[in-house]
This record gives sequence, structure tokens and C-alpha cells, in this order.
Amino acid sequence: MKFVVTTGVIAIAMVVATLHLTAINVSAAIPSYWKTEVVLCNETSSRCMGAHIGCPEECPSTRRPNAEGKICHVECDHPICNAGCRTRKPNCDAPGSACYDPRFVGGDGRVFYFHGKSNEVFTLVSDPNFQINGHFIGHRPVARPRDFTWIQSFGILFDSHKFTLEATKAATWDNEVDHMKFTYDGQDLSVEEGSLSAWSSQDITVERVSSKNSVIVTIKNKAEILVNVVPVTKEDDRVHKYQIPEHDCFVHLEVQFRFFHLSPNVEGVLGKTYQPDFENAVAKPGKAMPVMGGEDEYRTSDLLSAECGACIFSKAEEQSSKQGMGTNFPTLDCTRGAAAAAGYGIVCRK
Repeated sequence: MKFVVTTGVIAIAMVVATLHLTAINVSAAIPSYWKTEVVLCNETSSRCMGAHIGCPEECPSTRRPNAEGKICHVECDHPICNAGCRTRKPNCDAPGSACYDPRFVGGDGRVFYFHGKSNEVFTLVSDPNFQINGHFIGHRPVARPRDFTWIQSFGILFDSHKFTLEATKAATWDNEVDHMKFTYDGQDLSVEEGSLSAWSSQDITVERVSSKNSVIVTIKNKAEILVNVVPVTKEDDRVHKYQIPEHDCFVHLEVQFRFFHLSPNVEGVLGKTYQPDFENAVAKPGKAMPVMGGEDEYRTSDLLSAECGACIFSKAEEQSSKQGMGTNFPTLDCTRGAAAAAGYGIVCRK
């Protein structure tokens, strides 16, 4: 009997020791960054579906920025399922950006300019299920042959919805004033001032990145758009010789687009650079200022018009009709490697 009791005690001690060792091993096996926020990739079509991905210690949150203004970002469709740090404001040197007067970086990573024309609207992206138009403002100094132009607003058509974001005019710039105006389906949209405040519907979210003049617009399964509102500064005016009048600082947008599920036939000033076989004939190495043409091809009558010479957007009812006939728009083949800096540019789906 004594032997049995002793054996039992030994057995219990062994179990306790085993549990203790197991706990130690599990704790040691958990990466340090998993002690921060963990993101679950739950999109059924993503490469990392079902994966729990931990944020790095230097940017532990997906919503609250660190001291450098960066947050944790997880790209669930990336071949390597991991997280990185990124800013929540446009990177004007990354693919998908449209900044300055206006300077684009295409889906192929190459820089080009598209001047357009002051007070006209041009289609930036046109795909069967959504379209983005941009309204250009500008100024032409005496004896100059063309306008200096900037993107002042954009309008988005998707499904049966319409969304606009506008940089409001100002004679002088004031950082304490919000210069953003929104509409959704023809109604003014109010997004409360304050960092991290947001408005959302079933298919679109508008989130403020800072208290004023900076937002992220997310259209479900279609696009993510990082937007700043900025003026033409006195230094910009001096360097580029814009000769800006005193009564207008030409408030405009800095934008960076990230697209999902683009068709291979995507069109638009920026959109066509995401075509699988696109070759940028103007953005050649060594060319100081490659200018893209196509004003007539991409000019449209209104910020929310679906019509232009090369536009391929279909309204919701037209898409339903086409789907009923078996029409299918495949996603892009990313084998050509148009990688996007900081996670921007083409996003592949399988």
C-alpha cells in the first residue's frame, strides 16, 4: 500500500512538472510581437485566410499611431503572412499616388505627369464595378502656354452609390480649419472632427486620421484611399514659379490609392497603368518630366459622370444583367511583379 501511495505521489509530481515545462515552452514559443494586437485574416479569398498575425512592438496597434505616426498594417493577401508599420497618410512616392501638380506614380512604379486642364474633370480610374473621377483646378500665369493644375476633388461611382470628397477653397491656409467636404448619394455627409472619428455605411467607411484635413476612405472589396488636403505654399510658389494670386492658395488633394480586384481592362489616367500588359511609353529612365497625354480620352462632363471616351464602368443594374448572361471579369495576373511600396499598388487575388 505504501508503495502505491509513493507511486501516486511520484506520478502526480511528474504530471505537475510536465505541465510546468509545457507552460514554459508555450510561453517561449509565442513571439514577442504577439503580446501586441493580433489581426485575424478572415477574407475567404486571401492567401493568409485564417492566420492570426501579430503586430510589431514598434507599432503595436492597427488604429492608434506610434510616436512616428505609424500603425500596424497587415496585408492578408501577401505571399508572406506578416505585419509591418506604415503611415496612415499618402506616400506621394509610392505606386497609386497622385500629388502636387499633379504627379502620379503608376501601378508599374513609374512616375508621370498629367496636366489636364483647369476647371475640367478627368477619369482617373474606370473599371466595370467602380470609377473615380478627378476635378482639376489651376492657374495660368501671363505668357504661359498651359495651366498649372492640381486635383481639387474626386467623385467615386460604385454599385448604385456615389461619393465625393472636396478640398474647399481658401484665400489663405489655416491648419485649424478643416477644408474637407463630403457627400454620399447626393446628401452632405458630416464626419466629426477628431482623430479616429469615422462614418460608415454597409460598403464605405470614412475615417479621420488626424483631427482635420486627413482621412482614409475604404470602399469594401474595391479600394482604400489615403487623402490629405494641402495648400500651395509660398515655398512651392517660389520654387515652381506658379505666380499664385494673393486671394487663393489653391487648396488641393494629395491622394494614394490601393486597389482590390481590378479587372485586366481597367482604364483611366492612373488605372491603365495597372493593366497587365501596360508599357509606359513616356516614363522612360532619364526623362526629367514624363507627361502622359489622353485629355480627350479621359475627359468627362461631371465629377459623378460614368461617361468618357475610354470608360468601362457599368451601373449596378447593367452589371446584374451581364452577370446573368455569364459575363465574368477576372482579376489581374500579378506575375509581372508590379510590386507596390509600403503595400500599395496592385493587390492580387486568387
